Amino acid sequence: MDSRIQAFVDQAQTTFGLGNYFLHHHTLWRDVNHFNETSYTLCLEWFPNGTESDEDGSNPEGTAIIEYNVNTGKLETAIFVMGETYAQDGITFNSGTEEVIKWIEQETGLTYNEQFQLHNETEDEIEFRAFIDGIPVSPSGYIEVKWNDNRELTFFSIHGEFPTDDQVIRETYNLSLEQAAHIAKEQVKGIEFPSFEQKKLFAMYAVEEIYIRNKDQMTKPFEMLQDGGTSKKVNHILQWNETIFGAFERKEIDLQEEITVDEAFSCTSSPTTRPITEEDEKKCVEVVERLLCQEFPEDAGIWRVTTLHRDKNFLVATLGTDLHETRVFKRKLSVFLDSHSMDVVNYIDNQFMLEMYDSFEASGDVAVTQEEAYEKLKGLFELQPFYVYDDEEKQYILCSKLDCHHGVNAETGEVVLLDDLG
Repeated sequence: MDSRIQAFVDQAQTTFGLGNYFLHHHTLWRDVNHFNETSYTLCLEWFPNGTESDEDGSNPEGTAIIEYNVNTGKLETAIFVMGETYAQDGITFNSGTEEVIKWIEQETGLTYNEQFQLHNETEDEIEFRAFIDGIPVSPSGYIEVKWNDNRELTFFSIHGEFPTDDQVIRETYNLSLEQAAHIAKEQVKGIEFPSFEQKKLFAMYAVEEIYIRNKDQMTKPFEMLQDGGTSKKVNHILQWNETIFGAFERKEIDLQEEITVDEAFSCTSSPTTRPITEEDEKKCVEVVERLLCQEFPEDAGIWRVTTLHRDKNFLVATLGTDLHETRVFKRKLSVFLDSHSMDVVNYIDNQFMLEMYDSFEASGDVAVTQEEAYEKLKGLFELQPFYVYDDEEKQYILCSKLDCHHGVNAETGEVVLLDDLG
């Protein structure tokens, strides 16, 4: 075993009291965060002495899974399978929350109240979130700790981002709903909302979440963040007037990577961080257009490439349509290209998810205007301060997240909790 790996093995065995365990397996992998930075993780799987993998290949009860960030040396995960631990003189929390916080600070290098704060606490579990001056952040960081009846650690996990002081542009928060009223009105959108319980589509007006910058009221889209890596926005409608006969031959999408010890300890940049050039974009559009000509010959002019992003050794094109634009879930294709040959390897179509709505009762006629819906909702808007990472400024900027948990039934005018439609 490489001496650098052995150092982590020794550290884990001592820290977590694994005298009753043996190291069954270790692996290396890498991730890319929202800032396009590569990090390497060492995973150590420790089996209790005298045990082996179950028949289905799963780990035996009590297995200790310990993960370290190779480059920082910090602990990322400690899991005892099924909440069972055979550790001797391991991690215990006899003094309550204060002791848990001090242990987290020691293991992670984070500072309580400056970078993370208590979010939720029960008898055997505690959760923390990333905060700046008491204000949540996006993308955020999460910490979770669990223990058993003997107060012995059975679960620890830290993931996401915890901004440091130099990553933050601090301001005094002063945005109000009155100031943001013109934006709030624009965010009231007509949408078809599915009720799985009633097997029906409801015509609704609901608020599309958005971030509003504190200092100048500029807006930033509220986006569900995908995994890190280079991405590029594209807006290219795919057109063709030819026919390609024969079915496309799909190949397996293999996202596994073989990571060497030297790559990990030198923090070699992942292929996911490579820039997407104009030539990459042009070639990608060409081959994706050819794929659709072959697989969806009747759909010329319907699909558009919206984004490109890298995922390990693949360049992934995301495609959408303008059909059913008012539905919560929209038609989407994800096309995987080999980033070296630029050949299409496979694609994922979410059509099967949308087909579940075919049996739903259609929504009725809209009898309420957008203006009327806004008037009904304006007293229910919520504005919450957030520090949001800005890709251009490369720092967290102070914003407000505009949201509303209610909607207006566009047929009846009734104001309802959107969660109640499920």
